[in-house]
Amino acid sequence: MDKEYASYTTVDQKWVAQIPSHWEMKRLKGVFAMRRERNNPIQTDFILSLTAKQGVVPYAEKEGTGGNKPKDDLTQYNICRENDLLVNCMNVVSGAAGVSKYYGAISPVYYAFYPREDENIWYYHYIFRLITFQRSLIGLGKGILMHESDEGVLTSVRMRISMNYLGNVMLPIPPRDEQCQIVRFLDWKVSEINRLINVKHRQIERLEELKKAIVSRVVTHGLNPDVKMKDSGVNWIGDIPEHWEVLKLKRVTSLSNEKASKQGAIYIGMENVLSWKGSYDLNNQINPESVCSVFSKGNILFGKLRPYLAKCIISDFDGICSSEFLVLKNINCNKKYLLHYLLNPKFIDIVNSSTYGAKMPRANWNFIGNRSVTIPPIEEQQQIAAYLDEQMLKTEAAIANKQKQIETLQELKTRLISDVVTGKIDVRSVEIPDYEYVEEETDMENATVEDESSDEGSD
Repeated sequence: MDKEYASYTTVDQKWVAQIPSHWEMKRLKGVFAMRRERNNPIQTDFILSLTAKQGVVPYAEKEGTGGNKPKDDLTQYNICRENDLLVNCMNVVSGAAGVSKYYGAISPVYYAFYPREDENIWYYHYIFRLITFQRSLIGLGKGILMHESDEGVLTSVRMRISMNYLGNVMLPIPPRDEQCQIVRFLDWKVSEINRLINVKHRQIERLEELKKAIVSRVVTHGLNPDVKMKDSGVNWIGDIPEHWEVLKLKRVTSLSNEKASKQGAIYIGMENVLSWKGSYDLNNQINPESVCSVFSKGNILFGKLRPYLAKCIISDFDGICSSEFLVLKNINCNKKYLLHYLLNPKFIDIVNSSTYGAKMPRANWNFIGNRSVTIPPIEEQQQIAAYLDEQMLKTEAAIANKQKQIETLQELKTRLISDVVTGKIDVRSVEIPDYEYVEEETDMENATVEDESSDEGSD
């Protein structure tokens, strides 16, 4: 059973109501000084980046493609030293804060804090990475606007929280030995939870791989394992049932080139279509492009931008979409069968191999339309589509269950950190066993760009 402290003092902060009686509350500016070292003259070309997901990492290791590019003029950067607490003044409310393990150059929008006295910096790292603390900072920057999605993700307008406001934020201060014990305890417990989360991530990865393998097998070999086979004549397809045909995609469907300006029609952007799912989500409102492609109910939209993301759907209404979609009409086969075929990993790999443009790789219809499609008899197409629909539903349900378990573990981790750094739980007498620290693995399977709210304008 969790042990509490003997007595508490009311502090009445937004994110903490009380602390142990022997702790203090101090303003941030009384605990930390801000490092004001410029990289001028140039002392280092090792640029650091700060994101909500990764914390402080070398710029070269930053995940995703969001955020600004490094400045050419290295004298425009400031200096960060090992064990400095970095805070992105524009996005700290979204979690952009963390302790640096590196000496390097940092963006001027980062505050680099170091303790004025003998403090355990990692105790404060846990505070600044805590969602409830981050939320308590909302409104400190004059004019800052926040939007919270249904998933609890915050995005912010780029408004700076000045040191005049941030410096007056109150922090709970345990004695130094307690800070160290809190860090040891949380490192141990967080590592245990991360280990479980990582197991769930790997289980999801295996389910995703299984789903793709089923699609790849069934759309090229069918449902009958005893059927007589023949050579398809296409290397990446291999053998197919003897009674199947192989046609060019352009003989199965045609490309619609109808365009329109945005005029109130329902719009589907690339961001709305889920990778490898064959489905979309319109809850995330996307601003339409100035000129969009027009689609009709029953058309297939295939994403030609970064085709490795496998964004493909059957439209169930009339509307407009990003010009980065190929709109396929006049479909002369079962539409659900063709959707599964287009989401076949081998087909996606072939399309992806044809892309041009390093930064924004695209495929084109001239290439895609000439790719081969396996065509069973129509009744078999319907059977395959129904079978794959059922298998996908089962797999997606299993994945959703694992994701729910991950969310529960992450909530447990957040609650534990909050309870310990605010003194709800007394860990002073807890014996910490030997263990190997484990970081939480990030799931980038379906990521398209970095969460811009975490690192926007930082580099």
